[in-house]
Amino acid sequence: MRDVPVGDVRSFAILGHTGSGKTTLVDSLLFKMGECDRAGAVTNGSSLADYTNEEKNHKITIFPKPFEGIYKNPAGRSYSLVFIDTPGYADFFGHMVAACHAVETGLIVVDASAGVQVGTRRAWRCCSNLGLAKAVVVTGLDRENASFDRAVQKIQEVFGGACVPVTVPSADGGIVDVMGDNVPDSMKNAAEETRNRLVELAAETDEELTEKYIGGEELTTEEISRGLEAASLSGGFVPVFACKPLKDVGLNELMEGIARYTPHPRVHQDAEGRDIPNAADAPFVGYVWRSMQDPFVGQLSFVRVLAGTLKGDSEVLNASKDHKERFSAIMSMKGRTQTPVASAGPGDIVAIPKLKATEAGDTLCAVGSKVVCKRINFPKAVTTMAVHAKTQADEDKLSVALARVSQEDPTLKIERNKETKETLISGLGDVHVEIAVELMKSRSNAEVTLTEPRMPYRETVTAVGEGHYKHKKQSGGRGQYGEVYLRIMPKRADEEDWFVDKIVGGAIPGNFLPAIQKGLLEGMQSGAVAGYPVTNVKVEVYDGSYHDVDSSEIAFKIAGSRAMKDGMTKAKPVLLEPIMKVRVTIPDSNMGDINGDLNHKRGRILGVEPEAGMQTIVADVPLAELNRYAAELRSMTGGQGSFEMEFSRYDIVPSNIAQKIIAESDRQKEEE
Repeated sequence: MRDVPVGDVRSFAILGHTGSGKTTLVDSLLFKMGECDRAGAVTNGSSLADYTNEEKNHKITIFPKPFEGIYKNPAGRSYSLVFIDTPGYADFFGHMVAACHAVETGLIVVDASAGVQVGTRRAWRCCSNLGLAKAVVVTGLDRENASFDRAVQKIQEVFGGACVPVTVPSADGGIVDVMGDNVPDSMKNAAEETRNRLVELAAETDEELTEKYIGGEELTTEEISRGLEAASLSGGFVPVFACKPLKDVGLNELMEGIARYTPHPRVHQDAEGRDIPNAADAPFVGYVWRSMQDPFVGQLSFVRVLAGTLKGDSEVLNASKDHKERFSAIMSMKGRTQTPVASAGPGDIVAIPKLKATEAGDTLCAVGSKVVCKRINFPKAVTTMAVHAKTQADEDKLSVALARVSQEDPTLKIERNKETKETLISGLGDVHVEIAVELMKSRSNAEVTLTEPRMPYRETVTAVGEGHYKHKKQSGGRGQYGEVYLRIMPKRADEEDWFVDKIVGGAIPGNFLPAIQKGLLEGMQSGAVAGYPVTNVKVEVYDGSYHDVDSSEIAFKIAGSRAMKDGMTKAKPVLLEPIMKVRVTIPDSNMGDINGDLNHKRGRILGVEPEAGMQTIVADVPLAELNRYAAELRSMTGGQGSFEMEFSRYDIVPSNIAQKIIAESDRQKEEE
């Protein structure tokens, strides 16, 4: 978009815990680079980044937004800084993951008074998983109890000695670049020590630089930068910056450090591990990392250019869908402002309007080539609610409204539960789901209410039970006749067949067995305990009778279904509930409270995994106990806790709880 070579492009996502100062840093950088007339502020609603009504009302970043500006260093060299503001709130972690697929570096913001928080660790882990370079910027240095040295000590304690301060606060309130020429006398010894360490790190990345360093030759500034850029990408070096964004102190040093220490657009790989050239004259390849609905232009697809040059009024291949897409324009995004641009090269992020079949995670490439990159591995939902339209008019809009919010946010899952006949919306927390409801109203004029979803219980048997039913009906003309005797019992995990034919002597002709099986399957849709689907049972049909004239498939289907019900009641039926494997990450200080709470929720602790001041508790917990857990955990840990879960198995519901479930099921049946 700008006349800057690929080697002078720097792309980074601004990450960190909610409230650490990410958006304030974004607004300050934009103002510093002359991209706006005045610095926006979250507090008064003028932020260029947090511009949506939802973000202004909740005072948090919800959606990731890309920006771009030019930084010209003292030597007159221009760098294109392409960066994305991301949410720090745990419920919107999926947006942060998506943004990290569009950059080379994660710039992790740490508040000096709060130090390393759970969102800091989450951001670091995400960068490591994706192989991104990392840098840290410490803000909030003017706050009470703020200490840069203490923050750095904690950063190094948690993330390792590769984290090296490259700009530091000075006694006069300024920020000093330890590699610069204007180091105060009182700081020269410490700066020289850091400089020597950085030179050594740079030399270790390249044999030629190593030989030169060992030989006593001095490395040039360019060689040091090249070496540290390589060390940054390999994880051997993480620059730490000090910055006071609101006072415009340390911003120049931060931008210079980003240009000096972080990598330019590198050679990426496709899903099969093949290199994608990062040259502007290579065939075009772009990665769609976000999709959003714009009220004026419709769908916008945000594309990070990996290779080649993307131009307006073109046709590209969506290689993920094998579908050609035609578009007229490409746009540079700066908050809500959309500016048409003629072209975009490697490292640039642009938005393409009205692509018909493209969604987040798709790869676009030049027609005639086919390159497919790995899709985004989004975090799994942990909160589920049943969604109901308020009025019939809202019912008519509901499906479109749900489709829109889930298309814009792939971590939102929408499904129709056939068992409970409920429409379910699942997200990463209660706030995540609440924001989705707000968006449905503001963008689709659909009002909904949320309720606790019905649990997907199951039923099974724990003993052998005999079942029998004779279906006999005579009402003039041809009658109906079919009789079935069966045994129902628990099905072992190593048994493949659930249905066993043990008929002897032709008591039931073989042509009626498929009808009996259909009847059994129908009977298994509603068990004998509380009417929930039946699972893990084995059925042996061993006897019965038929009539030469009156027997039919429908008669044996009914007989099979009723015999199934009869056998279930005699085979010691039980109620089953879904059990989830959860991983709860919390500070050490919360271990006792969280352990006690999980035990109260009928959880079974499987183990504890320590992680530098944090603990991850692994446990099996019934799903029925977890629906509000995201909010509960946030309250118990002061926002420092997080959790993830996945389905483990079904297990027997304790009898005292089963009685309540059965009573509620009976009440619902009476109401229906």
